Amino acid sequence: MIYSLNGTLIAGEPGMAVVECGGVGYKCLTTLQTSASLPKTGQQVFLYTYLNLREDAADLFGFFTREELEAFRMLTGVTGVGPKVALSILSELRPDRLMLAVAASDAKALTRCAGVGNKLAQRIVLELKDKVAKGGLGGLAGLPAQGQQAAAVLAESSPASEAVAALVALGYSQTEAAGAIAPLEQSLPVEELVRQGLKALCSR
Repeated sequence: MIYSLNGTLIAGEPGMAVVECGGVGYKCLTTLQTSASLPKTGQQVFLYTYLNLREDAADLFGFFTREELEAFRMLTGVTGVGPKVALSILSELRPDRLMLAVAASDAKALTRCAGVGNKLAQRIVLELKDKVAKGGLGGLAGLPAQGQQAAAVLAESSPASEAVAALVALGYSQTEAAGAIAPLEQSLPVEELVRQGLKALCSR
């Protein structure tokens, strides 16, 4: 199995990169997150890879970070999630955002990814929640500081959690709402938290 590629980027576009190693150009399917992180054509690049073998094809997937590769493996282990759907999810949600969505049972955040309906989103949350709780993708402790704050907001009953519920009622996902409320002063009244949370969400 090809674990990684370290060579010259000879072609790159959204969702695809070609890396030349030893005179051979390896075409890798990528997430939009990885595509955005690629250097300019002609420069050196390192990608973690995953080789998917089928009866009629062999597809190579490339990832800029190990966390993205691990998230891809976890997603493709879920019933009904193939490589293309996994790429779609990770193009929309970084690994830490995916982990927070799963921990918060926020299936709505997943339905915004192409190819993911409500039933599949619920299945992803159900099958990955225990893995995240047991430390998959680093567990909640592996979240950036703001992600840990968002997880804490979702876990407790407080004005902040009420503000999150209000934003969810307005159409935002739990993950988006918690991410907007977490950095705010938690002693503020619910109405003020909602107002500032909306301001933050609308400015993104």
